[in-house]
Amino acid sequence: MVGRVWEEKEVKVPASEAWKLYGSLQLGKLVKEALPNVVSKIEVVQGDGSAGTILQVVLPPGTAGLTSYKEKYTVVDDERRVKEAEVVEGGVLDLGFTLYRVRTEVIEKEGKKEECVVRATIEYELREEAAANAALVSIEPLVAVMQLAADYLTRHSTTTTTN
Repeated sequence: MVGRVWEEKEVKVPASEAWKLYGSLQLGKLVKEALPNVVSKIEVVQGDGSAGTILQVVLPPGTAGLTSYKEKYTVVDDERRVKEAEVVEGGVLDLGFTLYRVRTEVIEKEGKKEECVVRATIEYELREEAAANAALVSIEPLVAVMQLAADYLTRHSTTTTTN
């Protein structure tokens, strides 16, 4: 079984500024501090935030019975502003998923260089005998992260002027 869910969020900062957050390890630190109901702990196992970086993510109690997983950044493309991370150990892989990939794209809005769209996509594959577990796939935690990031970026934007 193969599936995909996605969501977009408009952000009133330039794409280059949004990418500074999304394309780095800073987003994980922000999430850990501000959204303890989504993530309890994020630890860099290896890497510096570029492709090949591996993170250990610890989930809060009661997260679909999952406790932790490791994810690996498979793509970090600063030019296209795309980051992909795949679960490589634990988590949903223990529930019959053979692929669980999160792609984040920061897209400049056409004609509005001071705004961008952030698109988060979850792509997954799971064994047929575990097809019922597709119901566990939820974009909602990513939507919460996108809202947190949008609020942070808006507050800390170097292009925002105050009167």
